[in-house]
Amino acid sequence: MATQKCNRVVSFALFIAVALPVTLFFLNTSDIWKLKGAILNIVGSHDRKSSSNDNITKINMANMTMEISPNLTSCHDSYGRPDLLVNCCPPLSATDDVAIDFQYIYSKSSKLRVRRSAHHLDTTYIAKYTKALTIMKSLPYSDPRSFSRQALLHCTFCTGAYDQKFSSATIDIHRQWLFYPFHRMYLYFHERILASLIDDDTFALPFWNWDNPDSMIFPKMFLEGPFVDSQREPSHFNKVVDLNYNSYTVGNASGEQEQVDTNLAFMYNQVIAAAKKPELFMGCPLYPGEDGYCDGPGTVELAPHNTVHTWVGLSSNPHNENMGAFYSAGWDPCFYSHHANLDRIWDVWRDIHGMYLPINDTVWLNSYFYFYNENLQLVKIKVSDVLNTKELGYTYEETDLAWLNKRPKPFISPKIAKHILKTQENYHNETSRLHLFSNKLEGRSLKYPIKVKVPRPKPYRSKEEIKEEEEVLVVYGIKTKGDGIVKFDVYVNLVNETNVGPTYREFAGTFVRLPMKRIGASNGNKKSRLKLGISELLRDLEADRDESIWVTLLPKTSSCANTVIDGVRIDYMR
Repeated sequence: MATQKCNRVVSFALFIAVALPVTLFFLNTSDIWKLKGAILNIVGSHDRKSSSNDNITKINMANMTMEISPNLTSCHDSYGRPDLLVNCCPPLSATDDVAIDFQYIYSKSSKLRVRRSAHHLDTTYIAKYTKALTIMKSLPYSDPRSFSRQALLHCTFCTGAYDQKFSSATIDIHRQWLFYPFHRMYLYFHERILASLIDDDTFALPFWNWDNPDSMIFPKMFLEGPFVDSQREPSHFNKVVDLNYNSYTVGNASGEQEQVDTNLAFMYNQVIAAAKKPELFMGCPLYPGEDGYCDGPGTVELAPHNTVHTWVGLSSNPHNENMGAFYSAGWDPCFYSHHANLDRIWDVWRDIHGMYLPINDTVWLNSYFYFYNENLQLVKIKVSDVLNTKELGYTYEETDLAWLNKRPKPFISPKIAKHILKTQENYHNETSRLHLFSNKLEGRSLKYPIKVKVPRPKPYRSKEEIKEEEEVLVVYGIKTKGDGIVKFDVYVNLVNETNVGPTYREFAGTFVRLPMKRIGASNGNKKSRLKLGISELLRDLEADRDESIWVTLLPKTSSCANTVIDGVRIDYMR
């Protein structure tokens, strides 16, 4: 039997090495994409069913084009929000045959541009930025360097206005692994255009350092001159930002210092505890075509990215526009500083976890986009081009990472918590005569909190397994029927739903979904999932040897009533 199995493996390997390249040579483009889908099924696409090994699939097949890229001639109307059809397309469709390949223009001997904290800028810098942005806003819409065209870039790539090449599937740079590299490209060209408008090659964008205690209040520079945007929530200007903002409800923090402490504990969870593997931090792997669809955002993209967007936007607008809705966010000048901080945190995460090349996948590395540079040239730039900020000519001012030592502690003793949970379970079973704690929820509404007992497939892992694998809590089959902002928090072994928040170790993470809709009937059936690393959390809760844990999904917005969940499970990710 073993010999037969070995022979089958060898035969398949020979097919891949010899027959496949020859076959591809004779196939036309559409056939290649069909064959690609078949091979992904055979080899094992990354996020199918419930694999115990959630590593990002590495596919590198000879003569096969496998990358995500926009079809520049396919721009069409799209939905800025579920009730609003928009057109974010540029005035004329470009073609990729006029694009030039990206080239680094800075050598190792060049002086790096330094992106500085928006709270620590001097008047000279602010005057430069004011001049550059004023000129950019004065340029006509026909000029791709103009502020209006820069703002619409985000709308174009976050609403599915472009189809992918060789496919009718659309491109959205949120909620998957292209999120960080796309925004890095976007800011890079935006920054270079601003610098060229004032003929100052040293100019660099500022970043809003909202993860630092002395920079959590909205930057004052954005309340003056060309940085003003009328579509912001004025009641938030003098308050500490809530990185775990609930949008329609009041946060748990009762004072400024408590909000700072909550933010620091939240950052620790989102960057360190819950995001020890690339997919957990960066999002799920997106592959070409409709079959390669995924909707599983990384921890920081969910929050603070989504939550700060909403916190800044005007709450009286339908969906907190401008910043609160992706189609309009680019119109607020603070958008670029918000994303500069996210770009910085990407590098911080890589340094903390020792991942210079976070994803070694051909599809991710070869995926590319197009941007106009300061010389009005259309540039094709790949993900592999933007992995090192110093090669791009810039770096970040060093700031204190105050959240590194903010590891939360349990609300109550783990032993007492487990005793209370066991008592609650016994009482429920005795009074109802039914065991209602199945982790398979099958479309259960999130109108009210959901509490389920989730089995751990591998409670007694070896030291080697513990070292190599991250235990991952997966909330799957998340589907929103309405059009509001959806947010729910996730807790493990929580005994009291009134004493909650990121400052307690029971907090595992959060799910945030801003309103969205896609062109095409098939997009309406797509479901999302949330993945959170919990290995460290389980050790702190003394649950790392338990055969099951209690998971609580706590709705934080009214739109959760229109959201359903299919289930909760535990996977393991190497």
